[in-house]
Amino acid sequence: MRDEGVTKYRVDFRPAAEPDAEEVENLIACRDRLFARGLIGVYPDGIGFGNVSARIPKTGHFFITGTQTGHLPKLRAEHIARVTGYSIAENRVECRGPVQASSESLTHAAVYELEPTIGAVIHIHQRELWRRALQHLPTTNASIPYGTPAMAREMQRLYKETNLKEVRALVMAGHEEGCITFGANLAQAELALEGAIKLFGR
Repeated sequence: MRDEGVTKYRVDFRPAAEPDAEEVENLIACRDRLFARGLIGVYPDGIGFGNVSARIPKTGHFFITGTQTGHLPKLRAEHIARVTGYSIAENRVECRGPVQASSESLTHAAVYELEPTIGAVIHIHQRELWRRALQHLPTTNASIPYGTPAMAREMQRLYKETNLKEVRALVMAGHEEGCITFGANLAQAELALEGAIKLFGR
C-alpha cells in the first residue's frame, strides 16, 4: 500500500500570500520539467508523488512544492509553500503560504541539515531507477518509512557512512520508487538526477 501524499508530521500552517522570489520561479521550472518526464505526478488512484525544494539564502527557510499538487502539469506560485521552521525530533513543521507544504518536508529538511552548501532537493519516482539502484546508490533501510524522524536520521547516517556526499543521490528502500537527489542549487540537483538515471534508469 502506498502512503505518498500523506502528511505524517504535525503541521503549524499559516495561510499567507503566494511567494514572490527568483527561487520560486526556478523551483517551478524544475518541477514542471520533472512532471513532463513522469518523474513527478499522480498514480491512477489519485495519490501524488514527487516534490522539489530550494533553500532560501540567509534565512534557514526553504520553498517547497505544496501537498497534493502532483496532478498539476504546470505549477504557479500559489502552489508553493515556505517552510519557516521544523523539529525533526518532535516531528513538526511550520510553514506558510497559499498551500500547505509537501508531506516530504521533514526529509527535505534533513537533507539541508547535512551541509549548509546544499541548496536544493529533488524527490522523484521512477520504478526502473529505484529497482536497479537499490544497494548500488546509498540506500535507506527498508524498514524506515518516509516522512518520519527515523528517515531524517537515516539520511544523516548515509551521509556519514557512504559516498552520498559525492554522488548526491539516494534510494529509499522503504518508499517504493522513491529517489532523492540534491545539490548546491536546482541545476546541480537535476544534474545528480541525470547521472543516476543514466546509470540505473530507463
